[in-house]
Amino acid sequence: AAHPCNLYALDSRPEIHRARQMAASLASASASLASVARRPAASPSARGRGRARAVVVRAQASPAAEAPPSDLYEVTLPKPLDVKFARGNDGGAYCVVVPPEAKYDAFEIGDKIMKVSASFGNEVWDASSYGQVIYAMKNRNGDIYLQMKRMNGDLSALEVNEKSSAFKSERGGGNYGSGTKEQQMNNYSKKKELEVQRLDMFDEGIALYNKDDFDNALIVFEEVAALEPKNFMSDNFETSTEIFKVAQYNIACCFSKQDQTANSLMALKRCMASGWTDYRKIRTDASLSNVQKTPAFKEMMDKFDEPLINQNAINFMKNMFGAKK
Repeated sequence: AAHPCNLYALDSRPEIHRARQMAASLASASASLASVARRPAASPSARGRGRARAVVVRAQASPAAEAPPSDLYEVTLPKPLDVKFARGNDGGAYCVVVPPEAKYDAFEIGDKIMKVSASFGNEVWDASSYGQVIYAMKNRNGDIYLQMKRMNGDLSALEVNEKSSAFKSERGGGNYGSGTKEQQMNNYSKKKELEVQRLDMFDEGIALYNKDDFDNALIVFEEVAALEPKNFMSDNFETSTEIFKVAQYNIACCFSKQDQTANSLMALKRCMASGWTDYRKIRTDASLSNVQKTPAFKEMMDKFDEPLINQNAINFMKNMFGAKK
C-alpha cells in the first residue's frame, strides 16, 4: 500500500508486521517473567514522553556546568568532518573514529558532544540528541563548532548491554547458570523494547513529514537509523534491518524536499548499499523529484541499477550509422 506522502508504509511489509507482533507478545508476557529485570510497560503517552522527541533545543545558560571546565574543550572544523560519531545508549552523540590528522588531535574515542553550531547563523545548540546533532552538522553550510566533553576512555555509553556480576562470574568460570540465563533474557527483552521504540519513532517521523515539518522529521529518522542493532544478521543473511533501509530512504526524501540534493544522494547511497533494491521507486517517487533532476542522480542510479538502455550502446550505434552517411 502506498503511503500518502510516497514513503514506504512499514506496516505493509511482512518483516515489520512480525516485529510488531513479537514486541506485543513480549510486552504481555514480561509481567510473568519475575527473573527478568526490566521496567514496567509504559502507557503510549508515557512511552512517548520517554523517548527522544523531535524538538530542536536551543542553547541556554545553565546555573551550573554539567562537567568541570577541565573536561570540556572546543573545536571548530570545516566540512566535511572525517571524525565519526555514533549514538550512545543515553541518546547522545559520541566520538567513535578519530582520523590521524593534526586537526583532530583534540578528539578521543568516547568523547561526547555537548554543544553544536546551529544549522545556520551563529547560534549554538545544546546537543540534546544524536539525531539533532547529525541534523545540525549535515544542514550547516559553514564551519562546524563543537563543544566536547572528555570521557577519559570511558566507553560505557557505547556498550550494547550491561552484564550482570553473576553473568561475568559464570562466564569467567566457564559455567552456564541462572546468571547467564537471566542475562540472555535481559538482552532479549532490551532488543524487543528497542524494536518497539524504533517503530514508534518511525511513526512520529512519518507524522512530521506529512505536516511538511521536514526539519524535525529528519531528526527523528536520523535517530531511527542510529538505533540499528550492531552486528545484525537476518535469517536470509541480510546485514541491515528493513527499518534502517526505509529510514535512510525517508531521510533522502526529506533532504530532497528541502532541495539539499547532496545530502539526499548520500542517504540514497546508504539506503541502496544496505540492501534496498526497489530502484523503480527511487527513480519515480515524487518525494525525490528535486534530487532526480541532478546529473549525479542518474550517475549514481546507473551504478546500482543497470539502465534499461545502455547509453554507451546508443552512442556506438549513432556513431556507426553516422559514419555511413
